[in-house]
Amino acid sequence: MTVPVPPPAAALTTPSHQPTTMDDPTTSQRPQHADKAWEWFRSIGSPKFHVAPMVDQSELPFRLLCRRHGATCAYTPMLHARIFSQDRKYREEMLTTALEDRPLLVQFCANDPQHLLAAARMVEASGAADAVDINFGCPQRIAKRGAYGAFLMDDLPRVEALVRVLAQNLRIPVTAKIRIFPDLAKTVAYARMVEAAGASLVAVHGRLREQKDNTATRADWDAIRAVKAALSVPVLANGNIRHLADVEACLSYTGADGVLSAEALLADPALFDVPLRASVAVGDYTAPPLERLALAAEYMALVVAHPVPLRMVRGHVHKMVGDWLAEHTDLRHNINRLPPTVQLFCQMVDELRARVAASGRDYPLPQLSAAELATADREEAKRAAIEEQEREADALDRLERSGCGVASDCAEEDELVIDWSDGLVFT
Repeated sequence: MTVPVPPPAAALTTPSHQPTTMDDPTTSQRPQHADKAWEWFRSIGSPKFHVAPMVDQSELPFRLLCRRHGATCAYTPMLHARIFSQDRKYREEMLTTALEDRPLLVQFCANDPQHLLAAARMVEASGAADAVDINFGCPQRIAKRGAYGAFLMDDLPRVEALVRVLAQNLRIPVTAKIRIFPDLAKTVAYARMVEAAGASLVAVHGRLREQKDNTATRADWDAIRAVKAALSVPVLANGNIRHLADVEACLSYTGADGVLSAEALLADPALFDVPLRASVAVGDYTAPPLERLALAAEYMALVVAHPVPLRMVRGHVHKMVGDWLAEHTDLRHNINRLPPTVQLFCQMVDELRARVAASGRDYPLPQLSAAELATADREEAKRAAIEEQEREADALDRLERSGCGVASDCAEEDELVIDWSDGLVFT
């Protein structure tokens, strides 16, 4: 299948007497699909509380746990479009769902329209998704190495091509998750370009590509507010959502139509549980250790019912009950070092709950210092990132060796044509 590359910037320019919405951010031009985008958003319940896409961490059991506790929409983990379209084993492992797992946005990373459309068509045909999302926000080394995610901010015609090819060839909506530029006007123009290309929803992470440490840098709600004011389709806000009070503050300040949470939701999957959290989640609130221990047990029951790769399970257990494991270091060692099984994780959580009940305390007494825990967390994050890079590299290598793809159909595909008649240049 031949895919025409995006025209060079010069070919997309319009005459000087006809400034585009890219050239003049003050010019408002409502895209043709805006009404349809809002109709779709209302059809899925106008969700406010979204489980953000996270590599190996927004899998089915975790999504279901968050939905039980207030989340009204969820993203899958970031899926590699080429591997997904050509490797059946990857598809079966990385995309699992259930009847109660809706509405659901399936997110792909990609830099090639052909691979992205092939993967998206598979998802559309399965009926599993309410929309297909494109990741333009991942700032990690694996995204730089693969030339996708936030590193496509250096190739904006390609960003437009990826959005446009899905918008023109899918029956379900295409959405996009982006990061911001240092310059506010460029951020707004970027978001408007994504909308003009056909995105029915834009999620904005209010941090720069270089700002990888979410705990060290507060998200820029002013940038999200400006994007919301400029766009005609639904806009979601991502960043600084630690608890329910932050949700209301963010929605009020930015005017966004919903929020995404990632790291804070990992520590407290009941973050969006209004009956449980509304009266207490203010200021520097963190979820009580006993409640998070109960959530870990609930999560493990969901893992038993909906098996997923155990590397995902280990990460969730650490995030939810890491402070207790800092006291009961023998259990921490077992979780980290013994061969992983579902039974092991269930036993460790059950044993931890028994020990806590016997202690009569509702708070842990860590044997490891905060500095030691922070160092261990950094090492674990680095290890997980390296393993993810190796898994991706191995999968791509297998596809190259096979000449087509593991367990793929390798059928001849129709020529992919992108309509650039209303394409706009980004300046």
